[in-house]
Amino acid sequence: MKNNFKYDIYRYYGKYKLSLKEKLKMQPDLKFIKYYRKVKEKRKLCLIFNYIQYKRYERKYQFQIPQKVQIGFGVFFGHYGRIIINPNVIIGKNCNIATGVTIGVENRGKRKGTPVIGNEVWIGTNAVIVGNIEIGNNVLIAPNSFINFDVPSNSIVIGNPAKIIHNDKATDGYINNKI
Repeated sequence: MKNNFKYDIYRYYGKYKLSLKEKLKMQPDLKFIKYYRKVKEKRKLCLIFNYIQYKRYERKYQFQIPQKVQIGFGVFFGHYGRIIINPNVIIGKNCNIATGVTIGVENRGKRKGTPVIGNEVWIGTNAVIVGNIEIGNNVLIAPNSFINFDVPSNSIVIGNPAKIIHNDKATDGYINNKI
């Protein structure tokens, strides 16, 4: 776990030399990520303590991210506060998720289910992603966008209703310190 959590820390600080204790003091959402990773690891000796800490930070920072969610390494929460993710969602590595984001289930119709989000995806403030859809790699989802359809790789998605704009450099300058 320790090495895997280092990937998440790297996304925040790069190669900047700070102790782990200093890093955790600077970014409160890293505390949540730390215990999310520890609870996923399920080491019996510390599981109860880690779970209590995980739930504590989940409430404190207003994250509704169940431990069942599969999040790749190098996740970056731009700001802490009100992020809601359905337990069945799969998120790739090097993803940025801003405040107010909802990634959820569609309960009926042809897109019944939850999203699968690729690698290097930047999700802007108050974006909503729902349904059994796939978001490709290198995708930028603009703030306040509503997505309930598949998005190909190398795209920018903007608006409500959302439009797709192909761009090979969609996340350049948005996703830093990639692992």
